[in-house]
Amino acid sequence: MSPRTAPNPPGEPLAVGFQPSPPEADTPHLHRLYRALAPDERPFLGYPDHLAQVTGELAPLLGMFDAQGRDPYAPTRLGAAVQEYEEEVLRYFAALAGASPQEAHGYVAASPHDALLHGLVMARRGLPEPSVYVSEEAHYEVARACELLGMNTVRVMALPDGTMDVEDLRLQIRMRRGAGALVVATCGTPLHGAIDNVAELRAVAVEFGPVRVHVDASAGGLAAAHSNLVPPWSLAHGAYSITLSGHSLLGLPVPAGVSLVRREQIPPTAPRMAVPDRLVSGSRGALAALLLWARLRSLGRAGVAAMVARCQDVAVYAHEQFAAAGASPAHFPGSLSVTFSCPPLWVVDKWALEVFGDRARITATGPMTRTAVEELAADLSAAGQGVAA
Repeated sequence: MSPRTAPNPPGEPLAVGFQPSPPEADTPHLHRLYRALAPDERPFLGYPDHLAQVTGELAPLLGMFDAQGRDPYAPTRLGAAVQEYEEEVLRYFAALAGASPQEAHGYVAASPHDALLHGLVMARRGLPEPSVYVSEEAHYEVARACELLGMNTVRVMALPDGTMDVEDLRLQIRMRRGAGALVVATCGTPLHGAIDNVAELRAVAVEFGPVRVHVDASAGGLAAAHSNLVPPWSLAHGAYSITLSGHSLLGLPVPAGVSLVRREQIPPTAPRMAVPDRLVSGSRGALAALLLWARLRSLGRAGVAAMVARCQDVAVYAHEQFAAAGASPAHFPGSLSVTFSCPPLWVVDKWALEVFGDRARITATGPMTRTAVEELAADLSAAGQGVAA
């Protein structure tokens, strides 16, 4: 039987059949999915609790289409209405990263991964035969991006607090001196929330030849920019390129990434070039830029700073409460992440905890309040005493 005439497979209500399926039959599926994932159904700590408000504000943007075929600074009539919104988002994030619009060039990507690819490509320009030095605590997306780009990756050990081991970096670069070094620093490692000292890493690497530092700040950049507790981490501290994001903390319904690169690295665009050399993709949607702009405008710089301060306060409180519960917590100063000994499965399932080996993690965003922390701490204490769910 031809696929064009085959009936819907029995017992597969989600299968796409040959005949149209009426919306009134399919809408209940989506409603059940929404209820299953709604924050009030399960305490997904670390996920946005204000998505209903945000999506209500931003819903009209879903009814438009705009494909950006150029970088945000190129003069064009197609997408010109959206271009100024993206430029404003880039000005905001450039300021967070310690640079002026004249010092940094960038664009809003559909995801932090796309932004990471762009940052790595731009950072390795001008280096003779660079290896990429990546901490063992870096996000797995960094190693994957290097693999996709065909870069030679050198694994660098990390210290107990999650930061890159400077002495091991020195040893690894010394063995490959003169070839050029692309060092990937992390602002907000997946497990510890640790922040590498960009100035220190660059000072070590430059001893052995040309060096560029890229900062993966997708997880921790927004918090670091509003904290005095973190080490030097940004363009202002010697980074050449940086990847930022904010969709989880800001509560966007879709991922969004921001790539910023020092303008001195941007090669001149060849005349009549359809796709500028500086972008990863030739066509990109404008939704991410518009969502970021709308959310940042609704909060204002003061609102973002206040939100970060509240989340940092909750993270510190969680560290205190989990220590009292005997869960052996760890917290990097200024980070929104707190790790602790992995509890029994019933606690993991109840709170939808992220687990890394023998450690679990929470991130103080979204519905993470002091009350939620106290409830989780009570469960951790009960689990430590052998109490079952």
